[in-house]
Amino acid sequence: MNSVHRRVFATLFFSIFTAVTGVGIVVPLLPVYAHDLGASGLYIGLIFGAFSLSRTFFLPLFGRLSDRKGRKPFIVAGLFSYAVISVAFIFSINVETLIGIRFIQGITSAMIMPVVQAYVGDITPKGKEGWIMGLFNMSLMIGLSAGPMIGGVIKDRFSLRDAFISMGALSIIAFVCSLVFLPPTAKENVVQKGRVPLQWSRLITDPTLAGLCFFRLAYTACIGIIWGFLPVFADTQFSISASAIGILVTLGIFVSGVIQVPMGWAADRFERKRLVLLGGAIVTASVYAFSHATGFWYMFYASIVFGLGGGICMPALMAVAVLWGSRSEAMGSVMALLTVAHSLGMLLGSVLAGVMMDLFELRHAFMLGSLTMVAGILVFLVCTWRRDLNHGTAHRAAQPIPEG
Repeated sequence: MNSVHRRVFATLFFSIFTAVTGVGIVVPLLPVYAHDLGASGLYIGLIFGAFSLSRTFFLPLFGRLSDRKGRKPFIVAGLFSYAVISVAFIFSINVETLIGIRFIQGITSAMIMPVVQAYVGDITPKGKEGWIMGLFNMSLMIGLSAGPMIGGVIKDRFSLRDAFISMGALSIIAFVCSLVFLPPTAKENVVQKGRVPLQWSRLITDPTLAGLCFFRLAYTACIGIIWGFLPVFADTQFSISASAIGILVTLGIFVSGVIQVPMGWAADRFERKRLVLLGGAIVTASVYAFSHATGFWYMFYASIVFGLGGGICMPALMAVAVLWGSRSEAMGSVMALLTVAHSLGMLLGSVLAGVMMDLFELRHAFMLGSLTMVAGILVFLVCTWRRDLNHGTAHRAAQPIPEG
């Protein structure tokens, strides 16, 4: 990675860490804010569902456009929009307004995450996909785990309004950094090459990409179950305090973030498929373990193991995505597909866990999560059968995505 690319990476790393931390400050406080405005449980669900809905629909659009028009315009516009949205939250007057704001925030998120990941993929040297993506993912994971804790402190010591202001301030910092330090769009690799990205029909029918997306969907479904229902489980079954529940929810993401870099290094030196399968197996076991929890410390260690599993599999999986995105000249589209899988997984996990909670008992939601992860592993195995995920080659008739 040359000096220009190092500067680009540092800018993206800092900008996304800052923006994700800002969003993380606000999101856990939204249910409280909505409740204060008179929202029922259904409306609180709609507030979060509106975000996932708009994000899922707009991800492919912005990913594809960034393959054609460049990355910087979307990143800069998205980060600035985050700042505007933080102001809109402050002046919300009813629940319907909150739902509309979250719908717009979902569109904004679709402009940022896959495009930033595609930009990182563009500047990643061949053979270092795991290391670079692991290092970048660390900014996401640490930001996601730090945000909610900071938000709780701000709300307790100051006010909810100050939490929204903090999100806006951090978003403005990220916006200015990206605007100033990212090179002009005309100098981006994807623009200078000027190649037409592979058609959607070829991308969505590629077995390897299908395997990556199904695995990512299953993994994030488990995250959705833990984030959405572990707090309820801990509170109703063991009367665990709110602060302790916060630790349990963020612990897995924090652990995963810490080991992203060493496991990214491993993904460039060992067989990536085995790392994905190993991480998936550990995630499966840890989610199943929650169904047999006996108290705080049991769930504490299960959360650590869950973080270890995610930290092992995700750098290897993202390294393969970078490799396929580079070969297809459609990095933004590939990252958008993976992010769609992420959004759908979070939604699927929450819905399935809710159904299990209503029909049976909450412990069964974690069992269902482990079965979902097993299904993701099996689909990944079938789709990547006899494919070399370290070099992008396939066996005999199973052809990889051709060069753009």
